Amino acid sequence: MVMNIECESDYIKVNEKLYPCTVSLAMDLIGGKWKTVILYHLKDTDKRYNELRKEMPGVTERTLSLQLKQLEEDGLISRKVYGEKPPIKVIYGLTKFGRSCIPLLNAILLWGNHIAEQKGEFINTLAANA
Repeated sequence: MVMNIECESDYIKVNEKLYPCTVSLAMDLIGGKWKTVILYHLKDTDKRYNELRKEMPGVTERTLSLQLKQLEEDGLISRKVYGEKPPIKVIYGLTKFGRSCIPLLNAILLWGNHIAEQKGEFINTLAANA
């Protein structure tokens, strides 16, 4: 009988947190409404905070800041500060660990595209607001 890695013990301990399975561990890192979207927008290139805000108009500034901080604390993104006094330049990018989830992000993108084609419709915001 082959045992899956998530079944090797009752819990997995990472950074002093206990998880009942590897899926709960992964979802703690990338779950929620915005974390995966942020990672997706950083998968091809590093970006400044305002670039991310423009690409995700539905996220509030507070939420984006909190999610960026959490992703940085979990080692998925890096935050590089350039300059000593305002205006400083802050660039966010995926770490090596963060880049390890790019295949997952691409799979989510393909699945989302499939759902959109099968069940959705694309709306031009300019036409919708007219």
